[in-house]
Amino acid sequence: MKIVVLVKQVPDSGADRNLRSDDNTVDRASASNVINEMDEYAIEEALSLQEAHGGEVVVLTVGPDRATESIRKALSMGPDSAVHVVDDALHGSCAVATSKVLAAAIAQQQADLVICGAESTDGRVQVMPHMIAERLGIAALTGARKLTVEGSSVTIERQTDEGYEVVTASTPALVSVWDTINDPRYPSFKGIMAAKKKPLQTLSLGDLGIAASEVGFEGATSAVVEHSKRPPRQAGNKIDAGDDGGSKLVEYLASEKFV
Repeated sequence: MKIVVLVKQVPDSGADRNLRSDDNTVDRASASNVINEMDEYAIEEALSLQEAHGGEVVVLTVGPDRATESIRKALSMGPDSAVHVVDDALHGSCAVATSKVLAAAIAQQQADLVICGAESTDGRVQVMPHMIAERLGIAALTGARKLTVEGSSVTIERQTDEGYEVVTASTPALVSVWDTINDPRYPSFKGIMAAKKKPLQTLSLGDLGIAASEVGFEGATSAVVEHSKRPPRQAGNKIDAGDDGGSKLVEYLASEKFV
């Protein structure tokens, strides 16, 4: 079984994140960049399946040159190899164009299973798994809190607000996971050293048969027109306790349409 895990390098959600003033895209150059947290759960799930069924785990990333740092971090957890799609023309790509690039790269791998995080912390659109599966013509089993593989059958427990749903499909298939599915392993020193020697294939848009005009700002179906910093938090309203404190509280809640 060959498993492709999608990994994205994102600005650390625990640090300040900014948009560039020149083109309103995420400022990745000045950010503290890390592996998208949800993707670490996808890596762990792929490795667990490999331990149970054998096969190969390949990490796939689309991003600038510096994304290599996150690729090596992902490889240090245990995957066998990685593919990095890097091209200057990709800057400014929307989710639709990015899904086209990812799907083309995945198609070259001829994977039995594709696993990814349910969302990225810098975009949070939660549509990438669906768009990639649609482009590849395979089943999308999204929002998994549990994943089971038996032969060519893939079953997940899809996490919902009310509980979970059981969804089954045949491979090839794409599965997106939430952080409730497992506990990602920490890279060992041996794994960190081994990651430096693992195969890393670099692909351009030309290698995928995609024209520069189909991605980037030129091929984008959406764009950020303007942005501004979140306003500072304002002081709250204070209601002094007293004979009419309860009435004032109800009046305030009513004015804010809470009651």
